[in-house]
Amino acid sequence: MKKNLKMILNGFFILLALPLILIFKILAIASDHDALFSAFSQFLSLFPGKTGSYLRVGFYRFIMNNCHSEVVISFATLFSQSNTVIGRGVYVGPQCNIGKCTIKENCLIGSGVHILSGKGQHNFNDLETPLKDQGGAFKRVVIGEDTWLGNGAIVMANIGKKCIVAAGAIVVNDIPDYSIVAGNPAKIIRRRNQ
Repeated sequence: MKKNLKMILNGFFILLALPLILIFKILAIASDHDALFSAFSQFLSLFPGKTGSYLRVGFYRFIMNNCHSEVVISFATLFSQSNTVIGRGVYVGPQCNIGKCTIKENCLIGSGVHILSGKGQHNFNDLETPLKDQGGAFKRVVIGEDTWLGNGAIVMANIGKKCIVAAGAIVVNDIPDYSIVAGNPAKIIRRRNQ
């Protein structure tokens, strides 16, 4: 019964999001795709509660590379790139900022988490060129299945499966499976499988 009700709700919110999906697809023909996506993400982030989450998921299912229907995307969470994948059972807390990434199944993303598109987004070697004009490289960050990112964590590198990232940790290097990490920069403090 509960599963059927969720299917009905998902269908209803897809219909509700349909005008936005169509407007996005039309505007994307002549616009910078990621800038447009970011603007729609900002607008959709403003709807509170479960209603807002269902609306966001209804939209992102058709605009992102892949967004499973069984996810929660909380209030004030922003996505900067549609080249994002969100797996089944993912919970994204409020006020997150998420770049180019893959979040695998059953991850728990706490409030205020930032997942950057790698750590090379800004070049800064040329002292004669303003920083804003030096460009950079956007890299996909992968968060392994069943991983928990604590509140306020900042992630710039891949994280393995079944990991725990402490609140406020700053991940700048890849983290292997089953690790518990904390600090700035984040370091392994324990392994969950040992």
